[in-house]
Amino acid sequence: MKRSHLPLNGLRAFEASARHLSFTGAGLELRVTQAAVSHQVKGLEQVLGVKLFRRLPRGLVLSEEGEALLPVLTDAFNRISVTLDRFEGGRFNDIVTVGVVGTFAAGWLIPRLPLFHQAYPEIDLRISTNNNRVNLAADGLDFAIRFGDGSWQGTENTPLVSGALSPACAPDIAARLRDPSDLAGETLLASYREDEWLRWFEAAGCHCPPIKGIVFDSSITMANAAVQGAGVALLPVAMFSRELGDGSLIQPFDWSVEVGRYWLSALRKRQHSRSMTMFADWLKTQADSNSRKAV
Repeated sequence: MKRSHLPLNGLRAFEASARHLSFTGAGLELRVTQAAVSHQVKGLEQVLGVKLFRRLPRGLVLSEEGEALLPVLTDAFNRISVTLDRFEGGRFNDIVTVGVVGTFAAGWLIPRLPLFHQAYPEIDLRISTNNNRVNLAADGLDFAIRFGDGSWQGTENTPLVSGALSPACAPDIAARLRDPSDLAGETLLASYREDEWLRWFEAAGCHCPPIKGIVFDSSITMANAAVQGAGVALLPVAMFSRELGDGSLIQPFDWSVEVGRYWLSALRKRQHSRSMTMFADWLKTQADSNSRKAV
């Protein structure tokens, strides 16, 4: 059927009626009478040459043809609605989707989002968090912010913030730590990266004791366990400035080791939209400013 011949009123009436299984319910949603909805649906059925409903004394039941048509229309109307919602205040609001490792989201990105919204009110960010396992293409993301060495296949990666690791623990545990060797008598909380504690002890010039106990896949969860006194966590301390600032976590030693960084990652063959470029530039500016303050 040609686009110019599409019976849009009938399609809208059918889609609403199919969701409510009621012409009355559809009429209330569309702000027309039940009779008007019924008339529009009958007109659509005549155009298509099929019955879309079986009309019962107590309501409607979709026919096989109606069941085939409904999901297509619902998806199309939803897409139209989402796009129209992006027009606000006489301008088009663009969307940038970002998958962010949870530690970076909570400890660095979220506190800066008001600055981004103030600078770019026309860009709507869609943020999903993960535990550093992400697939840009499969997840439909414009960007990912993740921790590692920046060598992910098929991607362009821009370094953002250091992920230097240092021990952190509750105040009562910190009070009995005078030297890195004292950690041998404590529970050492570990991530799934098995060599992190070993590398930290090497940087501190001390023998690494056996690491036994709970293994975490999230620094946020590990930090929470440390706050509760479960042990000493090896954390990217730059992501936990709030906890270190309010004293719920203490960094007992100055030694740190960098086993990775936080990176902005995008598909190498993906052409950036204007909004993607603005977000990436803003993020790099914020990261550069953060690095200068840390020096």
